[in-house]
Amino acid sequence: MPHDSSEAMICTFECTYCKECVKNVLQRVCPNCGGGFENRPIRPNELLQKHPVSAKIVHKPVNVEAHLKRINNN
Repeated sequence: MPHDSSEAMICTFECTYCKECVKNVLQRVCPNCGGGFENRPIRPNELLQKHPVSAKIVHKPVNVEAHLKRINNN
């Protein structure tokens, strides 16, 4: 998601998902660590030159069926 997106949500380990997926698919539970999500802060434009956002994208598909089974069994 773009660095300035207000739709980005992160967990404590900074896994990033869109608000719609967090709410409707993941049921507000991170599939990687099991923690919750918060709105991702937006880095101010004046800091982007000194501290650019990472260009590295890690795509880790979620097995939604297994995720929902795991969280509904707790």
